[in-house]
Formats: sequence, C-alpha cells, structure tokens
Amino acid sequence: MHIDIQARGFHLTPPILGMVQQRIVSVLRARHEGIKRIVVRLGDINGPRGGEDKSCRIQISMPGNKDIFVEDVESDLYTAIFRAAERANRALTRRISRLRQHGIRGFIRKARARKRLPEQEVAGELP
Repeated sequence: MHIDIQARGFHLTPPILGMVQQRIVSVLRARHEGIKRIVVRLGDINGPRGGEDKSCRIQISMPGNKDIFVEDVESDLYTAIFRAAERANRALTRRISRLRQHGIRGFIRKARARKRLPEQEVAGELP
C-alpha cells in the first residue's frame, strides 16, 4: 500500500506528515491488502482569512474498482484528517461488502441461468 501525502496552501511539517501516516495506516490497516494506493491532499482553502477552511481529501485506489473519494472540511486540520480517515474507512467497508455480496449473488444468478437454459441454447443451436 503506497501512501502519497501532499499539502496545498501551507507547508507540510514532519509532525503533520507523521500524524497523517499513522492515522491512515491505523484506520485502514485491516483492509490494506485490497488497497493499491492512497492519496491524501491537505489544503488551506481560505488562506490566512480563517474560518472552516482546512480540508483533507482522501482517494483510495483498488485494482479493478472505481476509486473512493472522501473529503472533510473543518476549522482545525487535525479534526479534518481524523474525520476524513473515519469516513474513508466506512466507505471502504461498504465497498468491500458490496463487492463480496455482488460477487456471490452474481455467481448464483449465472448458475441458475445455466440450469434454466435448454440444451440447444447451451450448445449454441438456436431454433
């Protein structure tokens, strides 16, 4: 699992970098074998004007699936990181659950369809 962390609008300090890596790894540790790449973008939307403008956007790439995107905006950067990591965990859990459920149901549907087809259609001899 490769983690790419970038900051826009401010300098990425070692404490912030370490905290992001630790948080992402601890939250997504159980599902890391299915993850190809994680991209974390930290930003300061309004610059020095203040307000709820610290953002954390997480993109999770899984082979053979669409990417998962999660974003959180808060006044505190650390809160935005924590909340975005939790949301990414929930989104990844839902995606894996759907994939497992769809894979099993898809297999059952295909097996049932094969049983219903007459011998002629299976062999390719259509009337």
